[in-house]
Amino acid sequence: MRGPGQCFAIPADLQKPDHLKRLVADISQREDHLDVLVNCAGAVWNEPFDTFPDEAFEKVINLNLRRVFQLTQLCFPLLTAKASTSNPSSVINIGSVNGFGAVSTETYSYTAAKAGLHHMTRHMAAKLGHRGVTFNVVAPGAFQSKIMAETLQKHGDKIKAANPMGRIGSAEDIAGTCIYLSSRAGHHTNGAVIAVDGGASWCASKW
Repeated sequence: MRGPGQCFAIPADLQKPDHLKRLVADISQREDHLDVLVNCAGAVWNEPFDTFPDEAFEKVINLNLRRVFQLTQLCFPLLTAKASTSNPSSVINIGSVNGFGAVSTETYSYTAAKAGLHHMTRHMAAKLGHRGVTFNVVAPGAFQSKIMAETLQKHGDKIKAANPMGRIGSAEDIAGTCIYLSSRAGHHTNGAVIAVDGGASWCASKW
């Protein structure tokens, strides 16, 4: 967060539509346009199929998919305010390699939400790119995050051993991919789903 400019934190509960509207209103008071929107809020629920609750399914789908659409929709006037197809604004949605296929954990709503997010992003890219905004997905594998904390505590050594790079991801790995997508280098990348997982998704050996 250190640099030549200023950083402002505007807290909001993205599960609540009124918080989304207030968040965008607060941004609009400070800025006349938005260059980059990174949708990275997320939730996960891991429970056996027979007892997986409806309210948990709804919570995960809402935050990981529905609210991403709504927040992007609300931010779109700011994203297009100074954008063009030669100098586009960028929407970066944080998906997951779990959106590529079935996984060993019973996180049914999470994998469904991330697969939906990947496809929704491609749909937005195809329909809205001409308005001067690119839409892409960064799909992380195993990273040291709140969502992954329990899994890494239990299976961290196995996950590292199964990864071609022999490690889990770092913050710099995700940051670098986002910088590429939001810079001049990424201005013609639209509708991509970029796995950042050290190649683990394509290995025969799974943890």
